[in-house]
Amino acid sequence: MQPLAGQLVVDLTRYLPGVYAARELLRLGARVVRVEAPGGDPLRTAVPSWHATLAAGTESVVCDLHSDIAFAQALCARADVVLEGFRPRVAERLGIGPADVPDRVVYCSITGFGDSGPLADRVGHDLNYLGFAGALEDTAPALPPLPVADLAAGSLGAVTQILAALLEREQTGRGNRIVVSMTHRTHDLVEHRLGDDPSARPLTGGLACYGIYACADGRHLTLAALEPRFFARFCELVDRPDLRERQYAEDQVALATELAGVVRGRTLAEWLAVCDGEPVCVGPVWTRAEAAAELGGPGPEAAETPGLGAQTEAWRAALA
Repeated sequence: MQPLAGQLVVDLTRYLPGVYAARELLRLGARVVRVEAPGGDPLRTAVPSWHATLAAGTESVVCDLHSDIAFAQALCARADVVLEGFRPRVAERLGIGPADVPDRVVYCSITGFGDSGPLADRVGHDLNYLGFAGALEDTAPALPPLPVADLAAGSLGAVTQILAALLEREQTGRGNRIVVSMTHRTHDLVEHRLGDDPSARPLTGGLACYGIYACADGRHLTLAALEPRFFARFCELVDRPDLRERQYAEDQVALATELAGVVRGRTLAEWLAVCDGEPVCVGPVWTRAEAAAELGGPGPEAAETPGLGAQTEAWRAALA
């Protein structure tokens, strides 16, 4: 399905949150035009492989927003959705703020801390937002495996609200002004835990039955047997039925140590064979390449990645 076919998204952002959000809108059928500075989105040079994947299928125009703002304004006037990621009030000063676009445009700002309040003008990146949001409390100083604030809170948070605004526009004919705070939306992800006992962290290392264990070959096995029946069956399969009564015992460190010793006894492939078809909530820690081979499929990433400014002249002619 391409529910956003015919919708034009103008992306003024840089780095991950905006380009990932635009990629998701592209997946849904939107046409995406990325407005890049003369030097290009820094992601092109910082992590070229990320840019090549995330910007595939989009269009690129070059525009110096300080000297050629009329071009950007004309693009935004044609858009259904405008994405921007400047610090608060910068877009307004440039002349491409929410008041500078037609009423029918859905205008979405992806920000670090919102557009008001004591933190609004701070600079930051994903790790800062996660720290402010309380999301790192259980696992610091370990780094998270994904930029959750950028991609989940920022990108997908923006997409959710944009889709709702487009649906509302179908009824009212008017767009909307959306402000996404990556820090506040990340805090939303942990807010349900505010009433926890500080030691209660069932999904972040507090329970032995929910963890990652090393196998004999150095690969790793995920165990997420939270339900007693799943853990009991796992204990039977590994010939340690005595452990099942200790699933929620007070000394989880001792249980985790025993489970680690059990899992070290076989290779990952052997454990997957033992658990195949069994209700035990066990799986592998695949590499990204292994996951892509099994789970990957065709999508915008299979399309051509535009060269910097490849569509600039075509858009200048169309807007003339």
